[in-house]
Amino acid sequence: MENQYQLQWFPGHMSKTRRMIKDNLKLVDVVIELVDARLPLSSRNPETDKIVASKPRVIVLNKADIADRAATDKWLNYFNNNGNAAIAADSRSGKGLRKNLDAAIENVLSEKFMRDEQRGIKRHAVKMMVIGIPNVGKSSFINRLSGRAAAKTGDRPGITQTKQWIKIAGKYELLDTPGILWPKFESDDVAKKIAFTGGIKDEILDIEDLAYELLGYLKENYLPALKRVYKLDDDSGSVSKYELLELIGRKRGCVISGGEIDTFRAANIVLSDFRSAALGNITLELPPRIYENKE
Repeated sequence: MENQYQLQWFPGHMSKTRRMIKDNLKLVDVVIELVDARLPLSSRNPETDKIVASKPRVIVLNKADIADRAATDKWLNYFNNNGNAAIAADSRSGKGLRKNLDAAIENVLSEKFMRDEQRGIKRHAVKMMVIGIPNVGKSSFINRLSGRAAAKTGDRPGITQTKQWIKIAGKYELLDTPGILWPKFESDDVAKKIAFTGGIKDEILDIEDLAYELLGYLKENYLPALKRVYKLDDDSGSVSKYELLELIGRKRGCVISGGEIDTFRAANIVLSDFRSAALGNITLELPPRIYENKE
């Protein structure tokens, strides 16, 4: 299974998008970088810091409504303590989104606003650029802000193909860009986490191996959720991830002739339950400092 997630994405599109972002940075006041709150580091393109450089930026931990709330708080502290303005967002309901985004933008652009005021320059609509890898909910975020279907949405990567300006009622103009892709993932672990969330097409992956890996993590970190959802016995935490998938398959009726378990079907159930948040609020990684402080 080693390196099975090390896939080539779309390097041609990546280069085009990178040039587009660099060329248009001078047109905007602030960059809004979207990441998946369940994997805030793994869902960041490693090129982003270099591309955005010193342009004011707000990091938005999107999909916070399906992430572990305590973990999200740790991530917000991590980013804010490392000099990055960061907020959590639920683009599905939009709860608190505009209020938190307004406050973050006021914060990162405070010096610019002060300079403009001293020069007698009337405040114009803040121009923002939204960037992020595919599958972090960028289009849903934009549509929630605009209050209409201004950006196309979909599960497949790269659905936004060209840049587009979108007016946000009130005080923003927003530049949407295609998802920033990279030709190869930095590590198998990063790619695996993205695959868990559906960021890589299931059709080109070994679904059973993917479910085994996910169950290994969930057994270690969210065992009570597994027991509750699949009605597992108390001793289920002592079995291997392979045996765990079979237990879940049996509980969900994935039994074929001879009493064997259809592990492919069971694997799809586990992945679907994770992605739909049927297993509850789950985060796949914690900030580096948390790991460093573990004994």
